[in-house]
Amino acid sequence: MKLQNLFFAAVIVLSANAAFAQDTNKDSHLVTITVPEVALLDLESSNKSIDFILAGTAPKEAGLPMTFEDATAKNTSIWMNYSSIIGSKTEKERNVSVQITEGDVPTGLKLTVLAGACKSGAGAIGTSSAILTLSGEPQNIITGVGSTYTEDGAGKGHNLTYQLDYIKDAATDYAKLDFDASNVLEITYTLSDI
Repeated sequence: MKLQNLFFAAVIVLSANAAFAQDTNKDSHLVTITVPEVALLDLESSNKSIDFILAGTAPKEAGLPMTFEDATAKNTSIWMNYSSIIGSKTEKERNVSVQITEGDVPTGLKLTVLAGACKSGAGAIGTSSAILTLSGEPQNIITGVGSTYTEDGAGKGHNLTYQLDYIKDAATDYAKLDFDASNVLEITYTLSDI
């Protein structure tokens, strides 16, 4: 019995030494790192609302035309912010498009928008287009967006300048004006893959 216990103890000691003998001065494990795809866009305003009214200025003297030269026909209170992380295997860059998705600009008038240069952020922010005349068809207002962020809030990202005016000029378009054609428009911005 004593010999059997001694044999059993020797087996335990040898097993323990074999287990410890597997350790070395080096070991490793796996760490998985993931970078999520991101495509977020937001409109911010220096006012409380991103909705606004544009109007021509009615003449104050008989015989003069309606004009679109003062602040009632222009708005610069909206800022476009976005965050984007692209993938090298799926897309190389993204664009931001803009279009009228509801309503129509009254006959004889045009509504334009210009995205200013990005004021903040980092990464592959993209490039603003020239002034666009808005329509029901999507048009690229920002191109070449990569992995980037513009920061959040009014005063960050791209300032949008809206301008209401005659399609060509008063001499050409005045006869087309109709106050019953006043309308509410929905303008939609989309950050999408090319």
